[in-house]
Amino acid sequence: MSILIADSGSTKTDWILLNNNSIIVQFQTIGFNPYFQSSEDIANEIKTKLLPALNGEVQNIKKISYYGAGCSTIEKVQVVQEGITKSFGNIPSEVNHDLLASARALCGNEKGIACILGTGSNSCLYDGVNVVENVPSVGYLFGDHGSGAHIGKTFIQNYFDGLLPKHLKIAFENAGYHREVILDNIYKKPMPSRYLASMLTFLKEFNNDTYVCNLIKSCFADFFDKQVSKYSNAQSLPVNSVGSIGFYYKHLFAEVANEKGFKVGEIIKSPIEGLIKFHNQ
Repeated sequence: MSILIADSGSTKTDWILLNNNSIIVQFQTIGFNPYFQSSEDIANEIKTKLLPALNGEVQNIKKISYYGAGCSTIEKVQVVQEGITKSFGNIPSEVNHDLLASARALCGNEKGIACILGTGSNSCLYDGVNVVENVPSVGYLFGDHGSGAHIGKTFIQNYFDGLLPKHLKIAFENAGYHREVILDNIYKKPMPSRYLASMLTFLKEFNNDTYVCNLIKSCFADFFDKQVSKYSNAQSLPVNSVGSIGFYYKHLFAEVANEKGFKVGEIIKSPIEGLIKFHNQ
């Protein structure tokens, strides 16, 4: 019998069908966030994309372990739970916050600070079993410090305020960005945080640019100041990170951590390998 593991952020969901130590199916769908999507939206994606990819293995699944962004309240967990039930019927399933996935993948059974730095951001203090402290994430409008959405929002704000270096402003507009396009995507289209984070696709062409490096470092500094530093004995514990932003800019993340007196632990792109190891124990 198999276990189906899901790790879902706001951009993508990694699915692993695991039988003992063997991966039977590995697949990816869009990301789910119950703050922006209904149980019907989730079920439709699973039914049309995931179930065909499972190649008739559904009847062998004994448990579904889902970890997802936005699953921080009973109400939001229920949205995801209903989507899974609509898709898989009565297969036993558990829905956990993506923070627990990150903590398990990064720390295993050890104490540490686990961070998520992807489209959004979050963090927690993990005692080796449970999340014991969490500075609440309040989304891209008021938080998500250090995330792709935060970096993108800061970059766009600087663009509107006339603070970009000339060469970046010209390149940005030549790439098709201007006031109406940006505002339309932010205020009229779904998943604005995903659009904000997509600014990193443009910025990656300027990864060695002093302005871009300083912009990203300032967003990471906000993350350490407003998230990591709030945890008990934070400077004595390893600060671990999972997610594409922390992974691709790990050198800048480590620079900021060192400047602020923190020690860096594991930095990985996706928690799925750590989750496989955890669930195989």
